[in-house]
Parts: sequence; C-alpha cells; structure tokens
Amino acid sequence: MTRPSPQPINPADLVDLAQAAMTAAKFPFLATIDGDQPRLRPISPVRTEGFVVYFANLRSYHKTGEIAANPRIELCYMDPQHNQVRITGVAELLTNRVLLQEIWDSNPLLRQYLGTIDNPELIVYRLRPTLVRYMREWAMEYHEVPLADTR
Repeated sequence: MTRPSPQPINPADLVDLAQAAMTAAKFPFLATIDGDQPRLRPISPVRTEGFVVYFANLRSYHKTGEIAANPRIELCYMDPQHNQVRITGVAELLTNRVLLQEIWDSNPLLRQYLGTIDNPELIVYRLRPTLVRYMREWAMEYHEVPLADTR
C-alpha cells in the first residue's frame, strides 16, 4: 500500500485550519499525568478564545489532583476528517470573577448541575498554550501553529 500524499499547507492558513478542526471536533481529549501514569479523557470546553481553552471540573474529581501535582497538560482535538490539533500548555485556575460569571451565565449545564457559581466543587481551568500543532489526516507531519497570532 502506498503512503497517501497530503495536500501542502500554506503556513498562512495554519491558524484558520487548526481553529476549524477544533470547531468541528467540539470535544477534545485532555492528557494529564497521574504519578508516572498518563491519563486521557474527553472534556467539554466551556469557553474557547483562539487556542486558549477553558474547561470546568469538580474539586472531587481525580484529575483535580493530577493537575495540581503537574499543571502541564495537553488537549487533542480530532475532527471528523481526522485532522488533529494538539494544544500543549499549562492549566491555570481561573480566578477572574467577571470571566467566571460570563462562563457561568453562558452554560446552562453548569448552572443545572452545580446550582450556584459559588458551589465549592466548581473549578474552571484556563489552558495557557505553549505549543499548538496541526496535522492533516494521514500527513504524518505536524505543523507548528504560530501562537503570536492566537492571543
């Protein structure tokens, strides 16, 4: 079987291609470290600004301890055409009350599940990206997406 020949990518299109793949994929997978064991699970972002992704969590969840012990995480999106976006970065607790209120107000599932923004179980993380990579299906080559264009 011959290896597929992917279409070349214009570097000027990388930000748009990556963001389109993220939109189409909707739900990324979150990678954390649990001691010496990698852990992977799907998450549902509550807000996305370029490649800065916010996601909610509960204090009682195991990943809370994993992120506290090692905040270096990675998200991986894969759209229906198998294009991938990998966002490597650092998870930070969201402490900006105005932004937290905006996220709360725009997310009926959070409100239904937690009842109040002051529920002590609620944590919202902000993924501060340090590296974004994009790969077209079967290209077998990642392209680094410029972060300067994403903030």
